[in-house]
Amino acid sequence: MIKAIVGANWGDEGKGKITDMLAAEADIVIRFQGGSNAGHTIINDYGKFALHQMPSGIFNENTVNIIGTGVAFNIPYFVKELNYIKESGIKNPKIMISDRVQILMPYHVDFDTYEEARLANKQFGSTKSGIAPFYSDKYAKTGIQICDLFYPEILKERIEAACEIKNVLLENLYHMPKLDPQKIFDEVIGYKDIVEPYIANTEEYFFKAVQEGKNILLEGQLGALKDPDHGIYPMTTSSSTLAGFAAVGAGLPPHKIEKVITVSKAYSSAVGAGAFVSEIFGDEAQELRVRGGDAGEFGATTGRPRRMGWFDCVATRYGCMLQGTTDVAFTAIDVLGYLDEIKVCVGYEIDGKVTKEFPVTPLLEKAKPVYKTLPGWKCDIRGIKEYDKLPKEARDYVEFIEKEIGFPITIVSNGPKRSEIIYR
Repeated sequence: MIKAIVGANWGDEGKGKITDMLAAEADIVIRFQGGSNAGHTIINDYGKFALHQMPSGIFNENTVNIIGTGVAFNIPYFVKELNYIKESGIKNPKIMISDRVQILMPYHVDFDTYEEARLANKQFGSTKSGIAPFYSDKYAKTGIQICDLFYPEILKERIEAACEIKNVLLENLYHMPKLDPQKIFDEVIGYKDIVEPYIANTEEYFFKAVQEGKNILLEGQLGALKDPDHGIYPMTTSSSTLAGFAAVGAGLPPHKIEKVITVSKAYSSAVGAGAFVSEIFGDEAQELRVRGGDAGEFGATTGRPRRMGWFDCVATRYGCMLQGTTDVAFTAIDVLGYLDEIKVCVGYEIDGKVTKEFPVTPLLEKAKPVYKTLPGWKCDIRGIKEYDKLPKEARDYVEFIEKEIGFPITIVSNGPKRSEIIYR
């Protein structure tokens, strides 16, 4: 069976934990898009990890972990994480890298940083990981595929062509030093020996795996609202975050994806700029922030405080709809145990009218939240393994949200550890 694990919202929903948990029964886990700009936090018997490039099935010794063609592949980050994994007790991780994946180049990070500085107060809130410049080059056909490392003349030619364009921008727009193509070539060709043992024709591998009925997990990064086509554009990421893209970014038949597990957190958080209708501020936000996640709601990549908000049924219904959701994994419900009452956003008021449909960005910027207030359960629910043993108020909260979003919540996560999970 092929399953996709994707986010319903702005990212940081808990996808890493769900992937790590389901990887126990998976033959293959694939990262199909994104790069080192967002981290998946995992807590298991090996410790606590924030993975950026590595698929979250890496801790299962029987699972093959694959970097798919849709990924912005940052080789230095990959090496750093590989060493990190090995030092933690995974001595022979099973890893494959698509021979068609494109390399995030050193200058992509520079251009990301320069552009955010140029935009000043209109910046996109980038993590400055080079993601937008990488995907810009990919679709402008000036990117570098990892297979080019094995053909030095082609690699040099492609780097020189890219630098010719970029040096015009560096000189005339950013007023920064020009790129030296030879210097970049010397750095990048040094990656060859590092990645060579892992590179494979993943399309052929997947074709055989599907024929053999292997259990495959497709691991997405960020969430539906950060999708560049359907999200809060332009405050989005630069690759598709949807399960539909998983078939492209991995190289699998789309009709073979049987389950789409869409992860949504029991409250809202977001990193970066953009409309966030149910956002809360001040002491109320800080209290939720420090209690959230496994060690507070702070970016796994940047460490910056996440923006906080109440659960948004409008945004989540839309995200689940886009993902083609078959199952919702509802995470971090244990965090809310300190509250007497819990607000849930059930509609948006726009120009005096209330809607439950997620609008385009210009209208989203004007939207005001319409809240329903539910009673809290005022106790610690971590460690509970059976749904019917949760306090009534906690069950009512889950079931109210399930009804509002219109998709079945089949997994409830009541803590950051792999074992802290309830199946419904």
